Amino acid sequence: MENYTMEGRTYRYYGQEAPLYPFGYGLSYTTFSYRDLVLSPPVLPICANLTVSVVLENTGSRDGEEVVQLYLRWEQSSVPVPRWQLVAFRRVAVPAGRETKLSFQVLAEQRAVWVQDWHLEPGTFTLFAGGQQPGQHTRAPSEVLSAQFGVTGAARPLHEC
Repeated sequence: MENYTMEGRTYRYYGQEAPLYPFGYGLSYTTFSYRDLVLSPPVLPICANLTVSVVLENTGSRDGEEVVQLYLRWEQSSVPVPRWQLVAFRRVAVPAGRETKLSFQVLAEQRAVWVQDWHLEPGTFTLFAGGQQPGQHTRAPSEVLSAQFGVTGAARPLHEC
């Protein structure tokens, strides 16, 4: 085998075609609402980690569990990258009518791209938070919030951070 590219071979590189059963697919006996997605800092140095917080509310009449998922999208990259990449997830039990604030860390190495070695690149990134993948259409409604953040500094190998 000479062609090691993953394009067209895995859902992460299918382009605009969505997988039949994406990660997070399923039904719930309640409904959830997301709000107050905060990325801190909104512009970070090349080797820094990103802190993410989001509020999850159970808007239904039953207690329930939600799998909160964070996805990262590179807005411009020097090499082919996935449409988005799962960078964090957490199963959270939320009683009916209650809400909880969740915090996550997105590490610098989760933004790395492979260019003969793992490299960090500056640029603009979009982070998605919700109960499903971005752009997913399901019978059970689940919103996905998004926010952009910037990374400054010169591109460098990950091991130099």
